[in-house]
Amino acid sequence: MEAALSSIGVLLGSSWASGVNMYLTMAGLGIASRMHWINLPGDMNAIGNPLIIFAAIVMYLVEFVADKIPYFDSVWDSVHTFIRPVGGAALGYMAMANMGPAAQVPVALLTGGIALNSHLAKATTRAAINTSPEPFTNSIASVTEDTAVFGMLTLIVKHPVIAAFVALVLIAFFVLLIVLMFKFLKKVLGFLFGRGKKEAPVQAGEKAKA
Repeated sequence: MEAALSSIGVLLGSSWASGVNMYLTMAGLGIASRMHWINLPGDMNAIGNPLIIFAAIVMYLVEFVADKIPYFDSVWDSVHTFIRPVGGAALGYMAMANMGPAAQVPVALLTGGIALNSHLAKATTRAAINTSPEPFTNSIASVTEDTAVFGMLTLIVKHPVIAAFVALVLIAFFVLLIVLMFKFLKKVLGFLFGRGKKEAPVQAGEKAKA
């Protein structure tokens, strides 16, 4: 029973973390597995391969820089809409390797959905942050996200059951956050495009007078 709860904690925590920063998650879990700090379920121990760890660290360093550049971070997030959920799904699929496709496919869909949830929350929040003219908020948000992922990885290694409960709370919170961020962005875009439409007749009238 305890082993099953631990595996659930690993799956929920790692899939949530993958949606925020997949490369840091892969590198962290890979190192933990390599150092025998944790016994990952199924075939997830494959990410402890040195080549996978090295590639994850290199990509994390690239993302560490890209994540702090206003507007470019949103471009980076847009590209990773197709990458982070797939990474989360892959973790779930590998974790159920001993149970066959009947368990692998639904678990992969679940973990991929969780990763998509946290990714959308991150991406919409970053898009909202980019409406601010100052550049420092991006760096603060990036460091906060990395700290949250590192904290989740620590829980996965030391207290996987607690990691499961924390992940469930964060998933629910992120659903609410996504809704709020989409509403905010809709208002901002509506204001910008609405203002442009209102200004157009005035400019036309001025030209007619001239």
